[in-house]
Amino acid sequence: MTLSASQTISPRFRDIDGVSIRYAESADRDDHALLLNPWPESLFAFQQMWARLAERAHLVAIDLPGFGHSERRDDLLSPRAMGDFVVRVADAFGLDAPHVIGPDVGTASALFAAARHPGRLRSLVVGSGGAAVPLQLGGALKDWVENPDLDHFRDLDPRTVLGATLGTIKRYEIPDDVREDYLSGYDGDRFVESMRYVRTYPTELPILRDSLPELRTPVQIIAGEHDPAVPPANAEFLHERLPASRLDLLDAGHFTWEERPDEYVALVLDWWNGGYERVRSAASR
Repeated sequence: MTLSASQTISPRFRDIDGVSIRYAESADRDDHALLLNPWPESLFAFQQMWARLAERAHLVAIDLPGFGHSERRDDLLSPRAMGDFVVRVADAFGLDAPHVIGPDVGTASALFAAARHPGRLRSLVVGSGGAAVPLQLGGALKDWVENPDLDHFRDLDPRTVLGATLGTIKRYEIPDDVREDYLSGYDGDRFVESMRYVRTYPTELPILRDSLPELRTPVQIIAGEHDPAVPPANAEFLHERLPASRLDLLDAGHFTWEERPDEYVALVLDWWNGGYERVRSAASR
């Protein structure tokens, strides 16, 4: 079967709030969804799921500022600031009450967006992102967040570092062009500068924690049972504090969206097809 242009990822660029943002868009539908790239990847992380999700909703996927191939603006490299920017993206594309899919670094941004802009987002799908307080991180990510010397990382070859990280993905052989898209997005100083976002976790996540009990937006949490970088305790932390949430742990490592795309899509479609409303109703009883 030949996929139409609306069922494939075809990146373009547009200026949003003075920042050049790379995005991809599918055909128009009644429902809308905004997809936020995971780190250290790009919007091509959604390639395996794109066609199936595009049958259900109008998709807009972006590389967040400073990630993938979008322009960096230093004042946006924190979850709170990025959350506000996510809402500006939704405004720029005319997305009325969109669902949001924000794995990995998108988790904290999406949650801040919903907390700081009540009613603006219809639902969230998050997970595999740092959330627990105190921090519960592992592997290289723990060092990237907690090492006090950012300059320590400037002498490292980002392609070597990211190649090792991407090498932990199981059950999925990243196509050569997608791998190159991931790696080239963090060439030069782009990787080390993107680290500034996660290095705000020690100050930003406690603020997010305090807002979770009041967040009324329904949240689907998807995480890997065997994630060494962001252990499931982060997903459980969110589920315990969010009044309207559902938690699903997959037999996967960190990159659930690529290791278990069929299960991930099934959960998202069930969520969009009424799951989020059932969770919201149950929470309001």
